[in-house]
Amino acid sequence: MPFPTLPAPIARALTERAYDEPTPVQAAVLEAEAGGRDLLVSAQTGSGKTVAYGLAIAGTLLGEAESLPPPAAPLALVIAPTRELALQVHRELSWLYAAAGARVVACVGGMDPRRESRFLMEGAHIVVGTPGRLRDHIERRNLVTDALRAVVLDEADEMLDLGFRDDLEFILSATPGERRTLLFSATMPKAIATLAERYQRDALRIAVKGQEQGHADITYRAIRVVPREIEHVVLNVLREADAPTAIVFCNTRNAVRHLQAVLTERGFSVVALSGELGQGERNAALQALRDGRARVCVATDVAARGIDLPTLSLVIHADLPHDAEVLQHRSGRTGRAGRKGTSVLLVPNSRRRRAEQMLAIAKIAPEWSGPPTADEVRRLDGERMLSDPLFTDAPMEEDLALAEQLLAQIEPKDLAAALARVYRSRLPAPEDVTDPGEVPGRRGSSNPRFDPMDAERIAAMGPAVWFRLNLGRRDNADPRRLLPLLTRRGGVDRQEIGAIRIFERETKFEVRGGAASRFAATFARNGSPEIQVVALAGDASPVDRPGPKGFKSPRAGKHARVVGKKSRTS
Repeated sequence: MPFPTLPAPIARALTERAYDEPTPVQAAVLEAEAGGRDLLVSAQTGSGKTVAYGLAIAGTLLGEAESLPPPAAPLALVIAPTRELALQVHRELSWLYAAAGARVVACVGGMDPRRESRFLMEGAHIVVGTPGRLRDHIERRNLVTDALRAVVLDEADEMLDLGFRDDLEFILSATPGERRTLLFSATMPKAIATLAERYQRDALRIAVKGQEQGHADITYRAIRVVPREIEHVVLNVLREADAPTAIVFCNTRNAVRHLQAVLTERGFSVVALSGELGQGERNAALQALRDGRARVCVATDVAARGIDLPTLSLVIHADLPHDAEVLQHRSGRTGRAGRKGTSVLLVPNSRRRRAEQMLAIAKIAPEWSGPPTADEVRRLDGERMLSDPLFTDAPMEEDLALAEQLLAQIEPKDLAAALARVYRSRLPAPEDVTDPGEVPGRRGSSNPRFDPMDAERIAAMGPAVWFRLNLGRRDNADPRRLLPLLTRRGGVDRQEIGAIRIFERETKFEVRGGAASRFAATFARNGSPEIQVVALAGDASPVDRPGPKGFKSPRAGKHARVVGKKSRTS
């Protein structure tokens, strides 16, 4: 039996959850020499440490009993740095101790303190919370600490980094001297050693073998990018991986808001997590990811601490992490508890040296490459298409009847093409991107994105038609967002969109040749009716007339050229 030293109800809970073998950190805290002692444990996020300390204190709380006594003053206290991590711990300990009849109460910032007070007054066995909220409940005498047998500090280094030292010392000083103290930390700086020396007694130091090498279940990739194409590369990486859940890290709240808007406009189901959101909004975003209503989360570092999503298999660093520790913390959102994951860094050439130094410090050797191309994504779409429920689900009788009618009227090849078109229409279109590692000019031009043959193709399309869009600079119109909007809603390719000029209250753009009528009809059918386009009458185009100060006319021969001042959001 893999967990021979555990109380019976805890062992049953593990069996029900199909825990066949302990992770290294779980096995370490269950060694005979760790029994009943204070523990100082080095454990990375994703190593199974929450269950580990739940197992470590099981004997202290239960002894030989089959169940815990009626809830009263709490027997164990778990302190975590963030609301998300505390709520995750609450969920884990709730199922782990369910068979023992445990009542687990969460006390975190952003939730109703009066409701928490009522729960505490009704009694609890285990209380999980953030330092500030726990201190507040102790000071208000809502949380009685006299009966505590065990205190756990989870991610202690993070709590010190976030400025919770005073709160931690206050809480620990208010607990009984004979308690067990278990301190879990990814790193062991001097401040952690000082804390342990002051509040622990003869602590057993546990360093799980191989922790310093990061997550063995994470594949690291470093992708060369052109800075202006980072959003397009994020899109292509998401499409290439087709992960059930992915998280994209940005360094600022503004970057989170902008990237969420870009990906949403392109057809992804996206939620955002940043420090400006209230707890209710954060909970709703995480629940949307858990139940599959959203597949992509765009987040800042602080907002993403403590996130544990079983289906999260892809992490993208849209902005480079500040240091190696942040890199590992971000990447540790995936590759957890034996599951595989991928961490992708987007690296402009100007920051390559910094990225290489950071990776060396983290002892990570990534696979370097250019960004996934649009053709590569389309090829993968073709391979994945046959595994889509459209093909794998058993057809109903009415489906078969309709299929026979269609085959009687439409050639199989045309029918298959229509099906492929329907399949592709559900997917965000991949972007044409540049690999800055390519030799400049190898495509026959000083601009690696420009093909001299484009001029001939554009001429063959015929004269362009100008349109007016009812969005301008006052609406934060951004060239990087407008072009995907026009192509997606209008059902045209990027090459069929010509010049774009952004004014204060409107935007004028041209659609090449025969695509104009198709564009107008398709745009009117798709998306919000509040965003409208109108064809401009006559041949007079805004390009031929003097524009406002700061604007230049597009040069002949340049396709899909965006002309205009940088908007506030670019």
